[in-house]
Amino acid sequence: MQSIYEKYDLKHVINASGRMTILGVSTPTPEVIERVAYGLNHYFEIKDLVNKTGAYIAKLLNVEDAVVVSCASAGIAQAVAAVITRDDDDLLLNLHTSSKSIPREIVLPKGHNVNFGAPVDTMVTLGGGTVIEAGFANECTSAQLSAKITPQTVAILYIKSHHTVQKSMLSVREAAEVARKHNVPLIVDAAAEEDLTRYYQDGADLVIYSGAKAIEGPTSGLVLGKKQYVEWVKRQSQGIGRAMKVGKEGILGLTLAIEQYLMATKETGAEMVNRLTPFIEKLNAIPAISAHIVWDAAGRDIARAEISFDEKAIGKTTHQIINELKQGDTAIYFREYKANEGKVEADIRSVNNEQLDVIAERIQLLVEGI
Repeated sequence: MQSIYEKYDLKHVINASGRMTILGVSTPTPEVIERVAYGLNHYFEIKDLVNKTGAYIAKLLNVEDAVVVSCASAGIAQAVAAVITRDDDDLLLNLHTSSKSIPREIVLPKGHNVNFGAPVDTMVTLGGGTVIEAGFANECTSAQLSAKITPQTVAILYIKSHHTVQKSMLSVREAAEVARKHNVPLIVDAAAEEDLTRYYQDGADLVIYSGAKAIEGPTSGLVLGKKQYVEWVKRQSQGIGRAMKVGKEGILGLTLAIEQYLMATKETGAEMVNRLTPFIEKLNAIPAISAHIVWDAAGRDIARAEISFDEKAIGKTTHQIINELKQGDTAIYFREYKANEGKVEADIRSVNNEQLDVIAERIQLLVEGI
């Protein structure tokens, strides 16, 4: 039988970049795939499905309420819209055109206003909000965050991500204290984070996760938090959420994926180090290549291999090397954030040991002409 790769002339991919949207994020278990298929082939009262799966997830996580959305980015937009519109039916239907004078400012640390594949600012704007940056690109304290809150502030937004500046930034718990002091909600985008309860326990009113990243569910997102705020997020299905609705299959698939995620034995950072060690030894035996272990910049228990290229000896820039490794029948993708420094990172959460050998061989072939 002709494969999907053959039928559509697609490349095979070795995903050493991590749970990245550009590569399809992750691969759900057979049980989750079966649950998705079940959802596709049956009918439900969607509002009932949303409410009851949300309540089920909330019980699993010991939070007040939860709702499945189409993705984490949609979760940001709908959470912003929720805290702006609340119970106002006119705003729900006319969020972007209403002339009502209402608070719309979303305060976030300046170092959190990043591009994660799309700008945070765009997601806030989709939700009807206006971004107000607090602090500086390399610093935001509780006092600096507090100083930006005015009567026009509708919420504080905190982005917990490796994309954001880590240096001299206040914690989620500190941001929650500022939010309580000023009686505004705290929204935390924790899209790729692995702990599904920590930020809620730290005081966030709404926390947003990607369903397809750490949880390894279908393309989806999860918004959990205080019941009233989650109810306002649900109302967005009649507003901006209509344009970003999640299907019945995504709701059922993510609900099961969360159950499995909570029960699964996850590969630890130490175990990743053990798998990476022979790979790093092979790389260090290649001329003009050096590699060593690095740890996740956002503090997660994830070990990666940082690979440095001697561009002068190889005669190519790191960007050229990256592009060449993406060519051929099998494309190899790394984390490319430090390519301007001559470095890439290999994330092995979606890579098996045989694929690690392929990566080392491809890099050796690329530089063997030295």
